[in-house]
Amino acid sequence: METVIILVFVLGYLAITLEHSIKIDKLIPALVMMAICWALIALGIDSFPQWFDSAKHSLLDNFGLIGHEEKMHMMEETLLHHLGKTAEILVFLLGAMTIVEIIDYFDGFSTIKGFIKTKKKSKILWIFAFLAFILSAIIDNLTATIVLISILQKIVKDREVRIWYAGLIIIAANAGGAWSPIGDVTTTMLWIGKKVTTGHLIGYLFVPSLLCMLVPTFIASFLPAFKGNLDQIEEETDKPKSKYSAAMLYLGLAGIVSVPIFKTVTHLPPYVGMMLALGVVAIFAEIYSSSKFSISSHDSEESDAHAHHSPVHHSLSKIEMPSILFFLGILMAVAALESLGILFGFATTLQDTMPMLGTELHHGGVSDLVVLLLGVGSAVIDNVPLVAASLGMFSEPIDNELWHFIAYSAGTGGSMLIIGSAAGVVAMGMEKIDFFWYLKKIAWLAFVGFIVGAAAFMVTRTLF
Repeated sequence: METVIILVFVLGYLAITLEHSIKIDKLIPALVMMAICWALIALGIDSFPQWFDSAKHSLLDNFGLIGHEEKMHMMEETLLHHLGKTAEILVFLLGAMTIVEIIDYFDGFSTIKGFIKTKKKSKILWIFAFLAFILSAIIDNLTATIVLISILQKIVKDREVRIWYAGLIIIAANAGGAWSPIGDVTTTMLWIGKKVTTGHLIGYLFVPSLLCMLVPTFIASFLPAFKGNLDQIEEETDKPKSKYSAAMLYLGLAGIVSVPIFKTVTHLPPYVGMMLALGVVAIFAEIYSSSKFSISSHDSEESDAHAHHSPVHHSLSKIEMPSILFFLGILMAVAALESLGILFGFATTLQDTMPMLGTELHHGGVSDLVVLLLGVGSAVIDNVPLVAASLGMFSEPIDNELWHFIAYSAGTGGSMLIIGSAAGVVAMGMEKIDFFWYLKKIAWLAFVGFIVGAAAFMVTRTLF
């Protein structure tokens, strides 16, 4: 039965990886894979020789001797435990996405466009690289990429030039997302999973992530694509922005940034702080929009009318539910493999067979090479299941440098292929960037940045 479950997972994983080839949205195989894996566990619960207690992070003793009813109860408890942990991540992401959509409702991101006053291509490259690096740390790398490419489309007329900028934005956004607990889904998973803390994450990864962005940008600034001036900076043709756009931008960003502070002070899970931030931002959004303030209405016509001009209702209708469902599917599918002790066994085998490269990581002797390969792997396959698997594979304590290296590798390694990160996929869609063009022109820059940052991490980790 274990073999069948692994086969279902591999086939589902393959379907996710080949999303663009088979033309099936990756959320579908993720959900099907999750449901089938848990169904097979329920049907074959008596045939499994071991069970992994996720709360204690160890294999249960004498699992085979336990009765059927107790095993089923244990499986239900484990399923509930994993659903709770997954829900923490999903509710957190829903809150962050809604705040970003509220900022966008007030055209808040157009304020950023006002920072760009030059026509020189290399200067614009540096401005966008730093904006991507900083913004992605606050509003996550996917959203930062969408915002900056939208601005780029209003500034750079020539698409051939624009896709070069888009390529460097992907690298900078992924680098920026790696050092912030709210900058990348995988980093958020490690943070909510109590593997890293905000202070140590920034301390370990800020310099490596910064170098991962600076080195490719510096090299690119000498390439022919960034020589000279832009032909034309297009005039603003959009509708006049809201008079509250700047206020909502700063309020929304401040709300998201306050979440790690809230967690540090109260020791409550991050999603509680995110819900508070969303509530505060929503209050101002409703006041600024001059709409009727009502949380709910029994009158459906009144409620529908309110939804048309309520920024909160409008923003909730625009958040990306397919992504949320994909994370639910993939995290719960990985949880199935973890519960059977498969990931734990795989990690042990990996540590025993892989050669050590460089300094051995403390508490577990996990090879640096393993983590670097995980980074390269995240360019080929989705980094979310890779990090989800690593959470089940390794048992190092909180703030062990292994977790920080995983956060860096999974976060920045995806830049090496355009399909390797959410930022790359969305840029590919927005600008119709060719996979092989990116592989030829941008991938080597991303690889250089990844290696330089990884080398810097190996130095900076000795300081802690």
